This record gives sequence, structure tokens and C-alpha cells, in this order.
Amino acid sequence: MKSITYIRYSLLIALAASVAACTPDKKAELAKLKKEQAELNSKIEELEKQITPDSVVVRKKDVSAIELAPRKFEYYVQTQGHIDAENNILVSAKSMGVITQVFVKEGQAVSKGQVLAQIDNAVIVSNIQGMKAQLELATSVFNRQKNLWDQKIGTEVQYLQAKTNKESLEKQLAALEDQNDMTRIKSPISGTVDEVNVKVGENIAPGQPAARVVNSSDLKLVASVSEAYVTTIKKGDKVIVNIPELNKDITSTVSFVGKTIDRLSRTFAVEVKLPSEPNLRPNMSAAIKVVFRTERAAIVVPVNVVQNLNGEKIVYVVAKQGNDLVARKRVVTVDGVYDNLAHVSGVNAGEKVITVGYQGLSDGQFIKL
Repeated sequence: MKSITYIRYSLLIALAASVAACTPDKKAELAKLKKEQAELNSKIEELEKQITPDSVVVRKKDVSAIELAPRKFEYYVQTQGHIDAENNILVSAKSMGVITQVFVKEGQAVSKGQVLAQIDNAVIVSNIQGMKAQLELATSVFNRQKNLWDQKIGTEVQYLQAKTNKESLEKQLAALEDQNDMTRIKSPISGTVDEVNVKVGENIAPGQPAARVVNSSDLKLVASVSEAYVTTIKKGDKVIVNIPELNKDITSTVSFVGKTIDRLSRTFAVEVKLPSEPNLRPNMSAAIKVVFRTERAAIVVPVNVVQNLNGEKIVYVVAKQGNDLVARKRVVTVDGVYDNLAHVSGVNAGEKVITVGYQGLSDGQFIKL
């Protein structure tokens, strides 16, 4: 190229000199120089065509890439759920009557069997007292009759009548005591009183809730999962529970998988055991990830670098061509996409996948990292 430029430069100097000294007797010389110029131009064009491609400046596209390495990759299903207590009980009345006493307040700790409220039992108590008096007399008569019978005095009928009368009164007294016990509304579990639904003077009927007792030491998370995963999720699967109110994650396992599908929502129930923590409360909302498959050595790429081209999924990797780097197209298969990462096959560990500047690349295009 330098020689060609020099020839052109010399020619221009010669022409300038000839024009400056142009006289009638120099016309022949000027014609000769123009002819030489045409011949030189022709040679210059020929030389330019013969210039080797190695001397052409190649434009390279700036890109960034990451080197692939096997890593752990988890397949999961994500859904919403709520915290519930295994022992979250509405305590109901067993008999009808008027509330005469309420022994607890909301937030109070109670033990199993503790009386929460009392229903009017004045009539029953009176009947019990009368029955005890009758039983005392019947017992005395029976003991005397038994002593006589042991001495072969009196008849067997008298002895049996006294015995039967005593036993009958004992059963009636036991029934009255059971009836009286039903007027006491008791906590079936140990826990904390969360609600008190009755007041002194109110009427209450059997089955009507009187209070709620919750044991927060035994909590679980209840969620509904799409029926598409009914054969995938199993008891013991890893679960990551996120509690937004506490800004923390809890790792646990699936403790129960429902066997029926809800007709309306087309979901099935999943339960997860939770550890005992003071800040956890029943009915808190939570997001859960149920991990149903774990790959220990997966090849993973950012999902956005996977492009659709002519019905194929492709990525571009960095390859060497002589002393230069080029982009090479690779057709991949996407096995799963989670957390903006794609588990793929078709590329290998150690290869570099282009993650910045991949848009608009073509196979074999020169690149620069």
C-alpha cells in the first residue's frame, strides 16, 4: 500500500511540474504523462484487488461470558399457605343453661382439664345431695341385711332387695355427677385462651362455642397445590417456608399430602410441620417452595440467554478461531426453569456462554471479551 501511494504522489508532482512549464513544445510530453498515469491507475486497481484478506481490519463485537460449571439445581412448586395450630380448639358447652361464672380471660394460660366457665347447676347439685342421703340410708340397710343373711337370719329376698336398692341409687348418683360435670366447660388441651365467647348471665346451648384454646407449640403450615403435581410431591420432600411478617425463611419437610382433589379449585392439600417459635402465630400467611427434584450436578445458564431461533432453543458460546474469538451457536434442550435459571443440556462444563451482547449474534461472528 505504501508503494502505491508513493507512485500516485510522484505522478501528481510530475503533472504539476508539467502544467507549470506548459509550453507549446511540451504538449507531447504532457500527453505521454497522462498515458502513463492511466497505466499506473490501472496497476493500482489491480494491486488493490490482490491485497490479502489478512490485511483487512476485522470488526469485533464486545461481549461478556460466564464459564459453565456443574452446580446444585432444585425443581420446586411455589404456592401460598397459612399457619395453623395442630391444637386450635373451639371449646363448646355440653349442656344447656345460664353461664354463672367465667374463670378465664383472653391471653391466659390454661392446663388440660381446667374449668373455663360454669353453667347454672343449682338443681343438679340439690338432686345430688338428696341422692346421697338416700344412698346413705340404702347402704346402711344393705349392710344390716347382709349381716343378718350371713348369720342365716332373714330371707334371701330381703337381702337381694337391699342390695339392688343400694346399687340402683349408686348408679343414679353417678349419673347426676356426670350431668353436673357437663355443666363445667373445661379445656381439653393445655394452651392459651385466644377467645372468650360467653359472659355471665348468657344462655348457652350444647355445641355452642364458649372459648378458643390454642397450643402454639405445635404448629403446621397448610397449603393447596395444583393437581398437576399430585404424583410429584411426596411426604418428606424439602420445603422452604417464607414468612413475610417475620422476614425469614424456615426449612422443613412435607408432613402430609392429601389424597383427594378439590372439585372447585382442582388442588390438593399439603401440610408442613413448623418448629416452635415465639413469633409464629396461627393464621399467618406464608409462601412455600416444595422441592420435588434436586439435581446435584446440573449445567445451568441464565434463562434470558436462551433464544428461540427457527423453532430451536439456542445459546452462543465462545470459541477460538486462529488467534481470534468467535461466537458459536449451540442448540440446547431446556429441562426446567426456576429462579430465572435454566437447566440445559447441549453445552458442557468448562465452556463459556455469552451472557452480554448475545442479541443479534450470528454463528462464527468475531467477538471480543
